[in-house]
Amino acid sequence: MFGRREPVPFAFLAEADRFRSNVAPPPRQRSSASQIAGRWLLGLTIVAGLVGSLVLGMPALSTPSDTQTQQSQASQGR
Repeated sequence: MFGRREPVPFAFLAEADRFRSNVAPPPRQRSSASQIAGRWLLGLTIVAGLVGSLVLGMPALSTPSDTQTQQSQASQGR
């Protein structure tokens, strides 16, 4: 019925193709309300930190355009 395969040095590898388990894994536990709330709180904290760093960092990255640039006396020819 099944064709013979090439010999394998380890017998358990050859038998692994034929083995099928009838044992099902246990069902996953549902997350409780406190776990879901904790995940949301952690996510919101991370997002708020990123937005806050962006808001606080933007003024430091921008160049002042409304102030007059100071020139040294040497550049004025004095």
